[in-house]
Amino acid sequence: MNTVTDNHYTRSLIRLHDTDNVLIAKAQLSLGQQINIDGAAVRLRAQVPAGHKVAAHAIAKGAPIRKYDTIIGFAARDIEAGEHVHSHNIELREYERDPGFGLDVRPVDYVPESQRATFMGIVRPDGQVGTRNFIGIFSSVNCSATAIKKIAEWFTPERLADYPNVDGVVAFAQTSGCGMSSPSYHFDVLRRTIAGYVRHPNLAGALIVGLGCERNQVADLVASQGLKEDGLLRTMVMQEIGGTRQTIEAGIQMIREMLPAANAVQRQKVPASHIKVGLECGGSDGFSGITANPALGAAMDILVRHGGTAILSETPEIHGVENMLTRRAVSPEVGQKLLDRLEWWKEYTRGQNAQFNGVVGHGNQQGGLANIFEKSLGSAMKGGTTPLQGVYEYAEPIDRAGFVFMDSPGYDPVAATGQIASGANLICFTTGRGSMFGSKPAPTIKLASNTAMYERLKEDMDINCGLVIDGEATMQQMGQIIFDEILRAASGAQTKSELLGLGDHEFIPWHLGVVS
Repeated sequence: MNTVTDNHYTRSLIRLHDTDNVLIAKAQLSLGQQINIDGAAVRLRAQVPAGHKVAAHAIAKGAPIRKYDTIIGFAARDIEAGEHVHSHNIELREYERDPGFGLDVRPVDYVPESQRATFMGIVRPDGQVGTRNFIGIFSSVNCSATAIKKIAEWFTPERLADYPNVDGVVAFAQTSGCGMSSPSYHFDVLRRTIAGYVRHPNLAGALIVGLGCERNQVADLVASQGLKEDGLLRTMVMQEIGGTRQTIEAGIQMIREMLPAANAVQRQKVPASHIKVGLECGGSDGFSGITANPALGAAMDILVRHGGTAILSETPEIHGVENMLTRRAVSPEVGQKLLDRLEWWKEYTRGQNAQFNGVVGHGNQQGGLANIFEKSLGSAMKGGTTPLQGVYEYAEPIDRAGFVFMDSPGYDPVAATGQIASGANLICFTTGRGSMFGSKPAPTIKLASNTAMYERLKEDMDINCGLVIDGEATMQQMGQIIFDEILRAASGAQTKSELLGLGDHEFIPWHLGVVS
């Protein structure tokens, strides 16, 4: 990352690559302000907000717009040096991208096992390791959602005071389970998601509550997902047990019976190889791909070297830069599976005004991101630089260590829900505009892309990655700061979202089927 000086500000423009024809405004630049680009005096032709792009030189109509030496679009008209370059003069169109399967694969320099970082985790009987210790209550259908919420609400901090090793009792309500086609992909995804949470290492016990007449029958859900009822996995059907009040009372009693066993855990030192991090971004801005996302990628490179797992998702948000990942695929089969998921998305969103087809959100636009290719360029950086070991469907259990990809929408809570169902025991969430997201049972660490937002939303942000642009930390130093915070949070230290009590309403399985 290089900087360019001008007459009024020091280091006010950022050049990301020598071949780029756009520069990034570090701070807001004024109409008419004279700047110095590559030794030439250039007068700005518009006010340019922080994080937005400025033409480094004249760009002819139809010529590619390059950022990080990657095409993010084409000039919709002739663009003069010093112009604001954004969605008003960038045209998005497809162009050929060589997948180059495996061309950028480099062996991982693994840390010897005896020297690997450790954290204080919760070892489960099946060998999985948790970072939290919750009891979860699940609804097989929306019709039992209120009942499970009422059961969870009974377990106040005062009533849990005798169980200090239990982090809480959480209701994972959802809005589907009936009125849907079954069998169907949607039906399979819903069951796989619920089961992934039920068997999650951050849960000591689980209760599944159904209504009784829904398509997603509790008994079939349990059997189809290979779950087994015991003292720490219980089920209940409202129509059989006697209705709302009796269900709530019976559910409270079942959870009370689980609490002693759930409390009988002790954290112990375990290697960082047991950490699985779901990588999320939301409310991205022009700085996200310069600070928070690559810094998180640097942290994931460290985690992978220590034997851990990094889970990149949000398939629409790699559209346009998917070759950055396929070139790191460990085999052509892995790379092709990623391309197959993108083809599925192309059909799924055909004819829709969806992000996959180019249109990014209002906050992304305001923050300096012109289109999905530019957003994807930053988003993909969260995955670091290590080989892509596998590609998984939504909520599919992840059985490989290292850097992997899980298919999901770009909608943050849906993507994070799938990652947690796949086994993520922590979430790292980058944001430029600001996000108030939190998750359970896996906690969320939030990373700010710029200092101004971090200071404004300090109560919600865990780490300020704006230090990179401020010149106070290198990218590698920022990656180490993030990795150290991951170890701290995995050991039980509460994140900002946990301190604020977030995470009770962010369980949102992916809905993609016919509703009738």
